[in-house]
Amino acid sequence: MKVVFLLVPQLHLLDLAGPAQVFSTARDLGLDYELDYAAEQDDVPSAQGLPVRRTTGLPSLAPSDLVVVPGWRSHGFPQNGRLSVSVRTWLAAHHASGGTCASVCSGADALGQAGLLDGRRCTTHHLLQDRLATRYPRAKVLKDVLFVIDDRVVTSAGIASGIDLALHLVATRHGPGTAAQIAREMVVYARRNGDDPQDSAMLRHRAHLSDVVHRVQDVIDARFTDRLPLRDLASTAGVSERTLTRLFGDATGLTPLRYQQLLRVERAEHLIGHGATVESAARAAGFEDARMLLRLRSRL
Repeated sequence: MKVVFLLVPQLHLLDLAGPAQVFSTARDLGLDYELDYAAEQDDVPSAQGLPVRRTTGLPSLAPSDLVVVPGWRSHGFPQNGRLSVSVRTWLAAHHASGGTCASVCSGADALGQAGLLDGRRCTTHHLLQDRLATRYPRAKVLKDVLFVIDDRVVTSAGIASGIDLALHLVATRHGPGTAAQIAREMVVYARRNGDDPQDSAMLRHRAHLSDVVHRVQDVIDARFTDRLPLRDLASTAGVSERTLTRLFGDATGLTPLRYQQLLRVERAEHLIGHGATVESAARAAGFEDARMLLRLRSRL
């Protein structure tokens, strides 16, 4: 799978580096990611003064590939971020062929220029939300969320939320255990506020510093479809069952079982959203049948 970062003049380095590190770490773990940096010119100036060199022009893409547009300096620089016709056409054609287009911060404007925000939910940096809504009146701009996914158009609020977005995409493709491993290597458990339903349960409940609970969550994330008795989880963490229950509740507000159930329900809902039957999704997520899934969906 190719992940192609579109380099726009005056891009913010962290908007680029955060998601790039997520996917490069995934590649280091043996997953099939190929990273490219596309632009119409060899060297692209960044907002921080360091030029970034492209690795490709505008490449041919498969439907499974991902394009990510980092944000660029926009305050007081209205001329920044205007895309050429060829770039807009390239973005639109990739989405039309079944591909996914994502943005960080002001990069949402690039997707808007390509016509990809029309009729879709989206977000951007809180200082740019009103401007985005005015510029693209057919878009539904959501406020106070980390990121939004609508029909293979993925937009995020900015800077650190680009990492959240990339981790979510990895979790969707490879499971929460892989995303948790990457997050742990990057030390990015701390989360900013955001209530978008698209953000994953794995990430939502990692905003703590308890190493014991993180170790147990690593096990649950990797094996959430298995039966995981509390005594086994406690043994993994080297604590008693009572201590684990207390620590887990203090850190996440949940019991280990409820956390596992959240992961199962989220996985089942993802499969249903991609065409699976409720019964098959329930079994793939670790439930014995659809009845338990339906009961939990109504409670969680």
